[in-house]
Amino acid sequence: MEIRFIPHALERIEERGIPGELVEEAILNPDSVLKGYSGRKVAQKRLNGKMIRVIYEEALNGVVVVITAYITSKVRKYGGGEKR
Repeated sequence: MEIRFIPHALERIEERGIPGELVEEAILNPDSVLKGYSGRKVAQKRLNGKMIRVIYEEALNGVVVVITAYITSKVRKYGGGEKR
């Protein structure tokens, strides 16, 4: 699976100090994937009491395009959901 990052995603991931490998791990092995806005998906993965959330789109050619990613401590708020 090819994963690409839009410039906005690269900026935010760098600002937030999130390793790119962690973003890829959340996409490839999520705890859950939720429906996002405008047909986007949200991959979620728990990490030591927190959660990484990666918002992405799937292109018709199978490429995953990362829109943004962030780590939150609001695990209970986002904790639900099932794999899709």
